[in-house]
Amino acid sequence: MIIVTSREPTRCGWSLSGGPLDVEYHDTEWGVPVHDDAQLFEFLTLEGAQAGLSWSTILKKREGYRAAFAQFDATKVARFTPARMEKLMANPAIVRNRLKIASTVSNARAFLEVQNEFGSFDAYLWRFVDGAPLRNRRKSMREVPPSTPVSDALSKDLGKRGFRFVGTTIMYAFMQATGMVNDHTVDCFRWRELDRPA
Repeated sequence: MIIVTSREPTRCGWSLSGGPLDVEYHDTEWGVPVHDDAQLFEFLTLEGAQAGLSWSTILKKREGYRAAFAQFDATKVARFTPARMEKLMANPAIVRNRLKIASTVSNARAFLEVQNEFGSFDAYLWRFVDGAPLRNRRKSMREVPPSTPVSDALSKDLGKRGFRFVGTTIMYAFMQATGMVNDHTVDCFRWRELDRPA
């Protein structure tokens, strides 16, 4: 008689500290190159919202954010009024932080200006990595830095353009999330799947 046992693939350690949402996010999204502007605005918003909180908390509120911020349509969010922003302060489905809510709206306006200048936020963003993901070979999450010269440059440029909650550490997390950099550890099954030239 043959006994078949299912063996879980090796994953980055951070994905195992949360729940099923964290594992699914790790397995299907984290580190996958994103070129859709609405998705990029979503990650920009969520990474900023995470400041001081866990990513697990943000993942649990993700659907709430989509509903509250017009499915991350930057054109619609840019038109949010002070009254609408005040109403969001009572919405338990998102992080009720006045500065983070206001920054999402002002970031939407800055986002539209970047789109107008470069044709898309995607075109602007990926210039920072010459259009292709940076391919790292980290042996453990301890080797992953909180920021890099690229995230420094991106953070500085976004700040000049009026974006908020875009510090270099937040921007490095954004780069990891949107696949601008492959920071899966080399023993993780996703590292090899994503470690291909663009």
